[in-house]
Amino acid sequence: MELPPRPKLFDFHGVSMIHYFTDNWENIQNFQARPDDILIATYPKAGTTWVSYILDLLYFGQTAPERQASLPIYERVPFLESDFHILPPGTELADKLSTSPRLIKTHLPVQLVPKSFWEQNCRIVYVARNAKDNAVSYFHFDRMNQTQPEPGDWNNFLQRVMDGKMVFGSWYDHVTGWWEKKQTHSKILYLFYEDMVEDTGRELDRLCSFLGLSPSAEKKERVRRGAQFDTMKKNSMANYSTLPIMDFKISPFMRKGKVGDWKNHFTVAQSEQFDEDYKKKMKNTTLQFRTVV
Repeated sequence: MELPPRPKLFDFHGVSMIHYFTDNWENIQNFQARPDDILIATYPKAGTTWVSYILDLLYFGQTAPERQASLPIYERVPFLESDFHILPPGTELADKLSTSPRLIKTHLPVQLVPKSFWEQNCRIVYVARNAKDNAVSYFHFDRMNQTQPEPGDWNNFLQRVMDGKMVFGSWYDHVTGWWEKKQTHSKILYLFYEDMVEDTGRELDRLCSFLGLSPSAEKKERVRRGAQFDTMKKNSMANYSTLPIMDFKISPFMRKGKVGDWKNHFTVAQSEQFDEDYKKKMKNTTLQFRTVV
């Protein structure tokens, strides 16, 4: 299929965006959330699909196992603001979901989330990943995804990360914005990718307790096994291989799923420059990350 040219970044309410995530803006802003909706919010490439998959297994793994086998994750957990023109827009997919609760994914910074999610007091699971690994993952993603802006070389890409000139804006603003919101909003669970890698079972327990679920030890183990990186990477219903906009010859959607891969990409000079800049940008927040586990 003939793919359109890669999109250009533009400023949208103070956040760098591309048209695929703003074309349907009126319907996004007016989206009607339901009280039992669960919103999965992340900066891109921070573990969105992993947590989506875990939640889908927790809620529907036993009652609707055929979903896992026949429906790709991007239809089971619609991407709210997306409008790629090869699928119905995310708002429409979400409205068509027959499951309850609805699991909905977003990469929007906290200030752009449709107000209905706050009015309905929906539960929100936010996942954050350390900046260096997140940047590396985003770089490989942009290389293989035709609906993203051209990444250029690693050095320039890294500069763009530091400048916040990324789709969905600055990583720094995103993770801290959601972190601040969590301080006043009890229905946000803030997870770290690094914690999930270190002990998936423990984070699964936190997730269950937040959602008021009490699955058997056996069911939890089944979810933990099903959501292992290598299992998901091989699963065409989870790994996005069914979407024509991704070129797996360049890089797979699920690449490594590790903590600390940044060490294979950052030079010492880049790392030092990045750390220096990071300290300035993160000096006013209590939010802390680990870059190794």
